[in-house]
Amino acid sequence: MNEDNTTNAVIGIPRAISYYGNYPFYYGFFKALKIKVVISDKTTSQIINDGCKYLVSDTCLPIKVFTGHVINLLNKGVEKIFVPSIQSTAYKVNNCSKIRGLPEIIRNVISREFKMIEPTLDKTENINLYNFCESIAKEYNITDKKIIKNAMKAGFEIYNNFKEMAKSGLTYTEALNHAVNGEKISKKINVVRPISVAIMAHGYNLFDERISMNLIKKLERMGVNVYSSLNVTGDEAINAIERLGEFQYWANELELTGVAAHYILNGKADGIIALSAFGCGPDSLMFNEVSYHAKEHNIPIIHLTIDEHTGEGGFITRIEAFTDMLMRKKQINIKKQTQDYQANQNTEKLMQFKEMKESCKKSVSRSKIKKL
Repeated sequence: MNEDNTTNAVIGIPRAISYYGNYPFYYGFFKALKIKVVISDKTTSQIINDGCKYLVSDTCLPIKVFTGHVINLLNKGVEKIFVPSIQSTAYKVNNCSKIRGLPEIIRNVISREFKMIEPTLDKTENINLYNFCESIAKEYNITDKKIIKNAMKAGFEIYNNFKEMAKSGLTYTEALNHAVNGEKISKKINVVRPISVAIMAHGYNLFDERISMNLIKKLERMGVNVYSSLNVTGDEAINAIERLGEFQYWANELELTGVAAHYILNGKADGIIALSAFGCGPDSLMFNEVSYHAKEHNIPIIHLTIDEHTGEGGFITRIEAFTDMLMRKKQINIKKQTQDYQANQNTEKLMQFKEMKESCKKSVSRSKIKKL
C-alpha cells in the first residue's frame, strides 16, 4: 500500500483508530500531495504490550493499541506521525474524550523526539474537512488551495470506491486493497449460509484481525452470514436510528446503533453481536439502547467485550453458544412455517423452507472453527 513519490516528504499513519474508517481517503490525499505514506505493521501482541507500557491500566484497549502503533512507526525511523484530533463529525455529534484528546495523550506519554501531524476536525466549532486537510498540507509547506482541494478530491475518489466495493460484499481487506491500487471490481458470488448476524462495532475493533480475533472469519466458518458497517450507508444508518425513535449523539454511532437498528428493522439478521472494548462508556450506552429495541423485536443479542487479556478459547465458546442458539431458533421457525405452508398448500414456499432446513443441517462443525 505504500507509494513511491517524487519528493522526500513522508508521513507515518498508525494502523489504528481512524485508519480503519478513513485510510482510503488519507491515502488518496497524501498520494496526490506526493507525500509517501508509511503504515505501521499489523497489530501483534508485541504492539499491544508496547502500548500498554506507556498508559495506565484502565485506559481503553483502542488507545493502548494506537500508542503501540506509534511506537512501531518510531522504531521504523518515521519522524512525522499522523495523530488527528477528530472532535465532532457533525454539529454536536461528538467523539469520546480519548479520541478527541488523542494528540495530547500521545504527547504526554511518549517522550521520544518526533513531529506529530495533528489536524483537528470539529464541525461543532466550524472546523471542517477542508480546514483539517489544509492544516496537514501546511506542515509540508503546501498552501495552494487548488492543490489541497484536488488532493481532497483524489482522496474521496478512492474512499468512495472503497465504500462501494465493501457494500457490494467484498471484505474490508479486499475492498481496501483494490481501492488503493486504483481498481474497482464487482461483488464476488455470494456464499449461501443458513443464519445471519449483524455486528455492531467500531471499525478499529472489528477489522483489526488481532483485536477481534478474526471474528468475521470465525462466524463464516460456522455457517453464518455477517453484516457490518460496511454493508450499511450513513443515510441508511441515520434513518434506522430515527425510525427507532432515537438520535445520533456519538460520532461513531452509525457503526453501532445505526447498523443494529438497520438490521433490527429490515429483519435480515437472525441475531446481533455487539463487540466493544472493556470499559468503553459510549459503547455501553449504545449497547443498552440497542438491547432494548432488539428485545422489542424479538432478536437475540450478545455483548462481547475485549481487552489486552481476552483469551481466544472463551471468545470462541461464547460465539459457538450464541450461533447454536440462533441455529436452533431458525430450525424451529422453519418447521413452524413449513407446517403453515403445508396447511395452506403453498408448494413454492414449502420447497424454499425445505432447502433452508437442509442448509441448517449442513452448518459447519465446531471442530473446524478451532483450527482458525
